[in-house]
Amino acid sequence: QVQVVESGGGLVQSGGSLKLSCSVSGSGFSSYGLGWYRQAPGKQREWIAVISASGNTDYNGAVKGRFTISRDNAKNMMYLQMNSLRPEDTAVYICYADSTRPRTWGQGTQVTVSS
Repeated sequence: QVQVVESGGGLVQSGGSLKLSCSVSGSGFSSYGLGWYRQAPGKQREWIAVISASGNTDYNGAVKGRFTISRDNAKNMMYLQMNSLRPEDTAVYICYADSTRPRTWGQGTQVTVSS
């Protein structure tokens, strides 16, 4: 069974940085597609970034150039480095893993950016 757990959220000032981590269980981690969504209060869930099993990445235009997604297959970990944070980046950040099973979601970690 695949399990996904996020960590690293918190409160940061506008312009600051934060690095989120996502721990993914499962022996097939290196073959999983992985990614991040976020959900702000009163808004729909928004796709943020994806990283394929081969390491290819893609980003939502709202975060491109500020956020970097990465993975460490030796540690079964995925990361989201967030720089130049803005108040509009405030949301619950949720990671997911695409294995051979239906997409597995984490519970989310809160990121709050103060102005």
